[in-house]
Amino acid sequence: MSDHVYKIIELVGSSSVSSDEAIRNAIAEASKTHTHINWFQVVETRGHVANGNVAHFQVVLKVGFRLEAEPAVKA
Repeated sequence: MSDHVYKIIELVGSSSVSSDEAIRNAIAEASKTHTHINWFQVVETRGHVANGNVAHFQVVLKVGFRLEAEPAVKA
């Protein structure tokens, strides 16, 4: 395995269905603008309660993606 450098960003995903869907929503949206996403870590889970039921899930994630070196320009 070669050496890599990773950048970490923090995201908050949300869903009215589940915390798993909140994670998937955050990763799917981040994948639109970031390539080489390799891992995530759930840092916090919270939600909203309405009328005695869970109404919404929010999940805070740290997401790591591999940085790719630009090809060297030859003069």
